[in-house]
Amino acid sequence: MRPAGHGFLLAARLVILAVFALAAQGLTMGGAAMANQRGADLVKADLLIEPAAIQPGQPFTVALRLRMKQHWHTYWRNPGDSGLPTEIHWSLPPGFTAGPIQWPTPERLPVGPLMNFGYEGETFLLTQITPPADLAPVGRVTLRADASWLVCEKECVPGSASLSASAPAAPATTSVAPDPASAEAFAAARARQPAPLGGASFAISGDAFTVTAPLPSGVTANDIGNVAFFPVDESLLENAAPQKHAVQDGRLTLTLQRSAPSSADPTHLSGVLAFTAADGVTRGYALAMGDPPPAPVSSAARPAAFSVTPAGAAAPGDEAANLTLWTALILAFAGGVVLNLMPCVFPVLSIKVLSLAQGGGKTPRAMRLHGLSYGAGVLLSFAGLAAVLIAARQAGASIGWGFQLQSPPVVMLLAYVMFAMGLGLSGAVQLGASWSGLGDRLTRRAGYGGSFFTGILAAVVASPCTGPFMGAAIGFSLTQSTGMAIAVFVALGVGLAFPFVLLTFLPGLMKRMPRPGRWMEILKQALAFPLYATAAWLIWVLSQQVSPIGLSLALGGLVALALAIWAAGLAATAGRRGAVAARLVVALALVAAVACVWRVDETRHAPGAAVAATSEGVEPFTQQRLNALLAERKPVFVNLTAAWCITCMVNERTTLDTAAVRDAMKARGVAYLKGDWTNQNPEITALLARFGRGGVPLYLLYRGDGVDEAPLVLPQILTPATVTEALAALPARVAFRKDGDGETP
Repeated sequence: MRPAGHGFLLAARLVILAVFALAAQGLTMGGAAMANQRGADLVKADLLIEPAAIQPGQPFTVALRLRMKQHWHTYWRNPGDSGLPTEIHWSLPPGFTAGPIQWPTPERLPVGPLMNFGYEGETFLLTQITPPADLAPVGRVTLRADASWLVCEKECVPGSASLSASAPAAPATTSVAPDPASAEAFAAARARQPAPLGGASFAISGDAFTVTAPLPSGVTANDIGNVAFFPVDESLLENAAPQKHAVQDGRLTLTLQRSAPSSADPTHLSGVLAFTAADGVTRGYALAMGDPPPAPVSSAARPAAFSVTPAGAAAPGDEAANLTLWTALILAFAGGVVLNLMPCVFPVLSIKVLSLAQGGGKTPRAMRLHGLSYGAGVLLSFAGLAAVLIAARQAGASIGWGFQLQSPPVVMLLAYVMFAMGLGLSGAVQLGASWSGLGDRLTRRAGYGGSFFTGILAAVVASPCTGPFMGAAIGFSLTQSTGMAIAVFVALGVGLAFPFVLLTFLPGLMKRMPRPGRWMEILKQALAFPLYATAAWLIWVLSQQVSPIGLSLALGGLVALALAIWAAGLAATAGRRGAVAARLVVALALVAAVACVWRVDETRHAPGAAVAATSEGVEPFTQQRLNALLAERKPVFVNLTAAWCITCMVNERTTLDTAAVRDAMKARGVAYLKGDWTNQNPEITALLARFGRGGVPLYLLYRGDGVDEAPLVLPQILTPATVTEALAALPARVAFRKDGDGETP
């Protein structure tokens, strides 16, 4: 009888291939960030301080200067139909405060049928900094800022930079002049700031806004062209629609198309009016029309334009920032232990336990060495995964935990591995000596290599899963130094390896298993079916990422793989000529399978593409839609998920899709936004990072009552009671429906 782990022989080779492909894909994400002119090649950022010295209590201006590569652009505070605004997180000395970004006048940037608002070439984002009144006039003052942006041309690339600038502290009685080195830059920056323009008004008629404003002093109708209005609110206007203008009696009138009308007409409209003057220079004017704007909604709900953290303090609202390293290590270990119960990992461990029980570990010492070999494979995989993830993020890639499953080739390779393992375990193919030679050599060394590769496989198949305790720990790791981040990932690996290693160090538990017999062969074959199911699930994940052509390539690749394994079995038992023919079939089938993997990435959906709602009452998540709902004071539930996230799928089936939860949402008038991270999506990555998370799931509940508070972050493992209790805390709202010419509750 063959050992229960004999089905791993071909799978082990495929696992090695998958792991190397995974690493290559991750490095490609990071390497492509540099190869495709990402990072510093696309945007060069630096920080400038206007005065030559800093005086106690005297506000001064600093500038974030962004210089974009030709034809690339970054975004205004309202990015338009797509994109993300630039963000600045300040780390200031004690007592210093920072104001909001002072945005320069943007320009309209058409992208196909969309219209974005932003900047090309060079732009300056000004911020006023106020030092404390008791600032000691000694030494130099250093300001630090972490800036992040999205830069786009035909593709979009997230970028970031950690910047600093310093100036000497001076006594309050000292006369301080602007720094000559930056005087020209600040003059250019202020020339691009929109000037206030009073006397403007707006009116609403059907689906149109009419904005009327006086011509600025000294400007005539013949002096203006290329007129454009940029609204601060992201949800009011159809950005790509033409903006018609006319000048009469010294007043400029703009007709703007309204976006889908909300439940109530807005009473306030603010934005920037821009036009090109006769001298060819674009001038901007800030307009504020109607009633004063409503009180801001939760600061955590909107894309933060800036934030301030005193040096050494944690960022507000960041769940992971409140952790210490030791707490993160404990949470990571606990999360790793829970991963052993995931449906992908459990069959792999069961097969290995059966192999040991069947004689793979003949002595207590051999048993312990098997456990340590398995643990080494797990730890090496997690350390490697952390290194690839960190390197890719530092190179500018917008990725997080589970990033490798955002790559169709990696998903396809994992499906191959599961399918091949299933064929081996179910006895559908018999691998001959030529294929089992590797296993024979390993077993002569007590099979420790097989245990090592089992550890690698367990780590790879565990990567789609996020369990309790893991979210905050991974989010913490991605904000720390490289050494601390790898330490957290290694702690996660220790948790995953711990149960199996513990079992091998307690041989008494193994003795309680039934004596080897036919039941083991039956169980071994039965364990093939969870692997087949996992392969089918991975193909389903792939179907969410690629076109029907890509799905056909994946299915064809599985057929080619099965043909290669079958032909390999024939080659081991056939005569000389038959063996040559069979090996030729193996080679051709493997080439076909590899070609399918190679070509599948060409059929993937565009990164960041919005995914249509899959059920009634669910809208695709975009930051723009979230902001619009919050501006209307509506409660919102945000579900950030992915097709490859098993935890996410279980939560949806058992909780979020139940009638009790859906009815509770309807009763409270809660809008349901679903963000799909199956493919890369910079907006979702940014929202995850804002709440200290490195991966999905993330569940947020916004009250929508205008109170300046952070949203409620729900646990990663949901139950109907958990969600309905959170919804019950919201105020009851009456839903209205259209009925003839009126509205009826």
